[in-house]
Amino acid sequence: MIRRDGPRITVSGPVTLANAAAVLEEGRQHLADGAGTVDFGEVTEMDSAALALALAWLREARAAKREVTFANLPEALRTLAKLYGVEELLPLSSSPTR
Repeated sequence: MIRRDGPRITVSGPVTLANAAAVLEEGRQHLADGAGTVDFGEVTEMDSAALALALAWLREARAAKREVTFANLPEALRTLAKLYGVEELLPLSSSPTR
């Protein structure tokens, strides 16, 4: 579900309520180990759980005084963030996409 390439982790496949707990924990481990960018470019299916994961990772990183940014957010994720009024909370990566 998550692949690591240096400071970047790539989330792939579905990210839904069905697997959110596993993806959350896997992402936590990578972020605690120094990853700083979460790439959503390979997500094939998502629901509001994807937004909840991004916000949880962001909250935990900030609590630990670490930076995390997000890359290649699917349009559906951006739409949910806008709908919930949290779009401005998601720091976007300025690094090039894949």
